[in-house]
Amino acid sequence: MSPKISADILNQLYETILSRKNADPNTSYSAKLLAKGSKKTAEKFGEEAVECLIECATGNQKELITESADVLYHLLVMWVSAGVSPDDVWQELHRREGTSGIAEKAARSSDPLK
Repeated sequence: MSPKISADILNQLYETILSRKNADPNTSYSAKLLAKGSKKTAEKFGEEAVECLIECATGNQKELITESADVLYHLLVMWVSAGVSPDDVWQELHRREGTSGIAEKAARSSDPLK
């Protein structure tokens, strides 16, 4: 029987990526991505998200799982690059708990500059 795996793996992965922030880019893929800056980490996240969408649209569940893991990893790399922690995001999700998605979206300003 395989061990129970939980969402705590995301926090653990975030900490691993954070620990590689100043590592040698020649020996750490995370360090290599982070050394390229926020723009590149965002681009890489976008590429992985598109790949994930394609697998979902084509109904390839096995590849959707693989690409989803890639998306989560690259999301965490992007957070490290941008100085966002998982706790920041978990707090925002907690704040939204119990609020209708429709009501939450309506409460947001449509103009990001306002």
